[in-house]
Amino acid sequence: MESWRQAIYIVIGLFIGVIFHEYMHGRAADYFGDKTARNAGRLTLNPIPHIDPFGTVLLPLALLLVSRGSFTFGYAKPVPVNPFFMKHRRDMVFVALAGPLTNFAVAIAITLIGMLVHLFGVSTTTVSGAGVSVTELFTLFYMAAYINVWLGIFNLIPVPPLDGSHVLEYFLPPSAQASYERLAPFGFIIVFAFLWLSGDLFFRLLQPVFQLLGRIMGIPSIFL
Repeated sequence: MESWRQAIYIVIGLFIGVIFHEYMHGRAADYFGDKTARNAGRLTLNPIPHIDPFGTVLLPLALLLVSRGSFTFGYAKPVPVNPFFMKHRRDMVFVALAGPLTNFAVAIAITLIGMLVHLFGVSTTTVSGAGVSVTELFTLFYMAAYINVWLGIFNLIPVPPLDGSHVLEYFLPPSAQASYERLAPFGFIIVFAFLWLSGDLFFRLLQPVFQLLGRIMGIPSIFL
């Protein structure tokens, strides 16, 4: 039951993270001259235009069921971006980085909220009066920050269609770009194969980051 509860909190953090992620892609593109996202009505934090029926709803739920609440993953509908409307080729790098950096910013903001709640000494009585225990509140903070750190780092992996691929492509010589772009149709297969084969190692490498989140919030006894 506890793993399912934490999984629900991860889904909440995932939902927040992917919406802000795509919104900031569109906002950055708009800043650099590409109005495609604006014209498509995607420069909004209203989640409805960003929801992908498969990636935002079915995939996270299916992974929760298959993993019995121990793992989930998802994505929002990609914001349309046209680099040809941008003044400089390097602008696409900033647009690509806007998404992962936003996830890190969301994680930092949630962590700071958790830290402030801890510092101000919210009591069990105070929170339980609203129908939520202190432990549950901090679990929500922690899991939401956790998934946003994971989203930010994951999206920096340089495999199409992830954001890191646009950054790497900018630095590749023209002769290598064509070969690299041929990976695009197989990108999702490569990404899921990576998660399947080395997902545990990936999470273990990130464990110190997640432990730091708990310590910053001042609640290592709950999570660490």
